[in-house]
Amino acid sequence: MEFKRTPDQRFEDLPDYPYEPHYVQVADGEGGELRVHYLDEGPSDGDVVMLMHGQPVWSYLYRHMIPPLVSAGFRVIAPDLVGFGRSDKPTRTEDYTYARHVAWMSDWLCQLDLQGITVFFQDWGSLIGLRLVAAFPERFANVVLSNGGLPAGLIPEEFAEPLREAYKTLPVVPAAELDSRFRDTSGLPGFMYWRKFCAESPEALQPGNFLDMIGNAKPLSEAEQAAFNAPYPDESYLAGARRFPSLVPLFRDEPEVEENRAAWKVLEQFDKPFLLAFADDDPVTSAMAKPFMDKVPGCQGQKHRTIEPAGHFLQQDQPEQCVQALLDITGRN
Repeated sequence: MEFKRTPDQRFEDLPDYPYEPHYVQVADGEGGELRVHYLDEGPSDGDVVMLMHGQPVWSYLYRHMIPPLVSAGFRVIAPDLVGFGRSDKPTRTEDYTYARHVAWMSDWLCQLDLQGITVFFQDWGSLIGLRLVAAFPERFANVVLSNGGLPAGLIPEEFAEPLREAYKTLPVVPAAELDSRFRDTSGLPGFMYWRKFCAESPEALQPGNFLDMIGNAKPLSEAEQAAFNAPYPDESYLAGARRFPSLVPLFRDEPEVEENRAAWKVLEQFDKPFLLAFADDDPVTSAMAKPFMDKVPGCQGQKHRTIEPAGHFLQQDQPEQCVQALLDITGRN
């Protein structure tokens, strides 16, 4: 599998990101290997907190959460998914599949042999991370789910074909219109515009330019924008970010629907603490919390909360509240 590796100098002197890189080699599924980057901060014998990012960002998103968690005595592990951050980036969009992402991160997790893990999952971090919880429930002690979910064919059959046909003629809107499309409930779901944009737009897909566009409360400085963009010197490094929205299994005949349904069966038996901490202003995932509240036993009796004011990337908007959710679920309040 052909891949690109971002030059190390791109990561020098990023604001609030003084962390040393760590790497693991995982099987790429085609006879080769890919390098997965992760942060490993705090005492080596501390209880593990895993922070998993989504699309189109990387572990830089957690820069403000890591210091207080380390101060609380945790060993903090924050990986970069394949295609993001300092991890290797396959160059073809078709190299990225949902199944491969789960396999890559399962390999990474087992090589580190992490146990007793408390997790914070958001966006695609949850689509991959919850599959890890379902595959290795014995490794996980607590789950904080934030602005994410585990879709398994959300669109009813009677709407599937009309929606597919409508998608074919859907315009590729400018990036500046994406937030309003997410919030407009009168037509096609806003996520379809995001899927179309990532797959077909000629506009550059630079993460630092998008965080301010999806309901975020705190704008980024120019230096922070540059840091989010650092892993991607040019468009050839962004195949993973382009691909992710098309991998969300919305339709019932898409890949990984059955695997996600099987994972739900495991989660429906998961009775360890499972806390929901969703933002008050996220137009992307606002309806995804309820199924977990209804189906996951570990949600019962937890102090679920709304993170506010915050948008989709609430780790950027309200890192202190996100840390507090982790402290609460681990009993270190």
